[in-house]
Amino acid sequence: MTAPFCATDARKRGDSLTGTAAPARRWLLVEHDGPWAPSALESPGLRDGIGRALHAAAAAVEGRALLIRRPGRRPHREVRSWAVVDHGGAQQWGAWHHPEDLRAAATVMRRGPEPPATARLGSTPPLVLVCTHGRHDACCAVRGRPVVTALSEQWADRTWECSHIGGDRFAPNVLLLPDGAYYGNLDESTATAVVDAHLRGTVTTRHFRGVSTQPPAVQAALAAVLSSYGPAGLGDVRDALCESTGEDEFRVTIVGTGRLPVLVQADVSRGTSPPASLTCRAVSASSAYSYTVGALRIPSIHDGP
Repeated sequence: MTAPFCATDARKRGDSLTGTAAPARRWLLVEHDGPWAPSALESPGLRDGIGRALHAAAAAVEGRALLIRRPGRRPHREVRSWAVVDHGGAQQWGAWHHPEDLRAAATVMRRGPEPPATARLGSTPPLVLVCTHGRHDACCAVRGRPVVTALSEQWADRTWECSHIGGDRFAPNVLLLPDGAYYGNLDESTATAVVDAHLRGTVTTRHFRGVSTQPPAVQAALAAVLSSYGPAGLGDVRDALCESTGEDEFRVTIVGTGRLPVLVQADVSRGTSPPASLTCRAVSASSAYSYTVGALRIPSIHDGP
């Protein structure tokens, strides 16, 4: 692949993935065979206010609404699924035939999945989503489709194509739920290895963009800690604390367990990258934030985080 593909240019520039996971703690997933509009919730069948209702429900809980579909070309299905997945691990699934049926999904998104004893739950294993939203960005389709095919061969019941999740220039992008872990700059072989490691409890930091439940400075510190003290995973992180120490400066404390130290501190600086075309559809160059992590240190436990 050559220019004007944004992911090719970003790899040539060496753009950092660190701290680029889009924020969300709850996800609304709507099965939709396509075609997907550039703005996914304006796709056919979601007009007349349905897409706006889904977006509003996600925004109300600082979550994210995505369209999903099984990989490959499949016949249109009259009855399709929707799901609400919470960072805590609960998943509630439902079905829709007519667009108005999705108002029930919006209601669940606002209140959160019901307890397992009363909810109609789908499979509880983690979900693997790969952005293949070509009408939003060409790189997502060109690079994402081979990856989702490879992953579906390994985890057929867990793997879905999904609409735009952010970070076009890092395509193909993979999102694992309910952790909210983002990975990028993958290919068929690395994606399989990265997902397998994550499901076994280890983050592959080379491809780790961050986790959607933490702000960017914490994502950057977390990647540095996992890289320096790993192999380890998100399950080895008990908490993360962030304080501003100046303009574009942060002190992050990672509270670890298992394979990580009890406390690790990092000073994180936020900078701005030189202007560049960050998406295939960009009409002008723009800048993005970048995060640099200083030396890690282990404070005395008596000093507190």
